[in-house]
Amino acid sequence: MQVFLSLLPPGEAWRRLEEHLECGPRRVEMVDLLDAHGRVLAEDVTSPADLPGFPRSTVDGFAVRARDTFGATESMPALLAVAGEVRIGDAPCFALRPGECARVATGAMLPQGADAVVMVEATMETGGNLVAVEKAVAPGENAIGPAEDVARGAVLLKKGARLRPQDIGALAAAGVSRVKVAAKPNVAIMSTGDELVEVAATPPPGKVRDTNLYSLCAAVLAAGGRPLAAGIVRDDYQELAAAMRERLASADMLVVSGGSSIGARDFTRDAIDSLGPPGVLVHGVAVKPGKPTIIAVAGGKPVFGLPGHPVSCLTVFRLFVEPAIARWMGTVPERRELVARLGANVPSAAGREDYVGVHVVTRDGEVWADPVFTKSSLISGLVASTGIIRIPADAEGLEKGARVTVSLLF
Repeated sequence: MQVFLSLLPPGEAWRRLEEHLECGPRRVEMVDLLDAHGRVLAEDVTSPADLPGFPRSTVDGFAVRARDTFGATESMPALLAVAGEVRIGDAPCFALRPGECARVATGAMLPQGADAVVMVEATMETGGNLVAVEKAVAPGENAIGPAEDVARGAVLLKKGARLRPQDIGALAAAGVSRVKVAAKPNVAIMSTGDELVEVAATPPPGKVRDTNLYSLCAAVLAAGGRPLAAGIVRDDYQELAAAMRERLASADMLVVSGGSSIGARDFTRDAIDSLGPPGVLVHGVAVKPGKPTIIAVAGGKPVFGLPGHPVSCLTVFRLFVEPAIARWMGTVPERRELVARLGANVPSAAGREDYVGVHVVTRDGEVWADPVFTKSSLISGLVASTGIIRIPADAEGLEKGARVTVSLLF
């Protein structure tokens, strides 16, 4: 029987895996911009054009030569002749001469000679094609110059960036309609245990539905991977090892839930170790929940043995599988965090990192994180949680009112 000889800190456990896990992107593909949201760039994207490509107004008003407005006030306005009007989408067919201005709308191109815009609220039309400018403007005021946003050839987005809506907009503005992104890793997910039945079945006494397969598939999707549901495998070493080899052959990594603890019928560790060198790197991590975690590499592919309890399973997924998926694509996990006050005392044992679900609420203008105390076998605790807090290994719990960093859940 295998035993836990030592429990590794999670940072050390990750470093052991990282040494054997090449940083991606491992495969790349071209996608249309409309399909690129959330994908990871496989190369730097440089702008093929200046943004903007012409000087334009940021307000409704009058394009001017700034020096013609110097000294203008409400009591002593500068009188300028209106040389014409520039509509949005039109290129002006005239240039400003000294003492002239042009009526422009927000986004309209500035005529040649103009270097600023006076807001319409600071002007008064006096008749006879004259405008009284009641406020001086500086060069560049209320206007955007050519390439002021992004210059042609400048790096618009860096390799490894996970594309957000604003990034998609920037690419569209530059005329980039297709981008090279990291392919999504195929993550095979299988569950072990004679106690498991399919979700659609009615469990007889002693049996439970296989919830981990579904929550892990969803977690892989959220992390940017492509889940391959591999079903349930019984507690038999030969069957388990054969199923693992088959699943791993058609995937980029393998996640197995259940059978990672110490017991006469827990064959997962030996089956994982049989997949190929270097084999099991970690069996046992100093975290709660999730101590009996297995981390291995076989043929350059990571393999994870996660605890069968639902909360432990998802906690360990966030600690190790999610960053492995991100590294495979050449990026890092997205983490949304906020700072809150702890709503109750949380005990902890020194020597391990504790991860506790919390529900974030606002009371009296302050953000609070109320602990959701639950057992690792009860997924309802995570359902009720907004996020998770980490209690360091050298702390013996946290007191009510302490400031904590909440990692928001998926």
